[in-house]
Amino acid sequence: MTTKTVERSSARERLLDAASELFYEEGVHTVGIDRVIERAGVAKASLYNVFGSKDELVKAYLARRHAMTSERISSGLADYASARDKLIGIFEIQATTFAKPGFRGCAFIGASSESPRPGGPVETAADEYRAWIRGLFADLAREAGAADPESLAKQLSLVYDGTVISAWMDRDPTAVATSLSVATALVDAALT
Repeated sequence: MTTKTVERSSARERLLDAASELFYEEGVHTVGIDRVIERAGVAKASLYNVFGSKDELVKAYLARRHAMTSERISSGLADYASARDKLIGIFEIQATTFAKPGFRGCAFIGASSESPRPGGPVETAADEYRAWIRGLFADLAREAGAADPESLAKQLSLVYDGTVISAWMDRDPTAVATSLSVATALVDAALT
């Protein structure tokens, strides 16, 4: 690996780390490129050499959030024995995130609320994330033997979204307890 590659990788990671912190805490449109560059401690040219534009940096930030969330959920699901338990376990796994200091809700909801541009990088990243979470619910519902896995997946996605928003907007990490009750009722009704 050349020194230039190491520097570029290092600059990329520093930019992405800085953007991740600032975008999540304050919003993708509120935070300007200059603040990201300052936080990352890199030259302005580094941002454009590595990402090309702020849109591409936002896209990389959201891709990182998606990867972190899917890894956390996928790893956590290994602790659950059955597909039924995994459907409900998704809410338990996310509860740890909702209780962390600095929890600011769903990065995709936040970014989407700021960026109404159809077809832009935010909408694309949010669509990919939402398709992944609904697909996970649908796959597990199918595996659990739900008569209508797609319908159950939509219901659980709504409960999931509501839980994230309640935990953030109401500053109530215990919202998960209510969502667990609702998710359990929906799952059990769908499996009988």
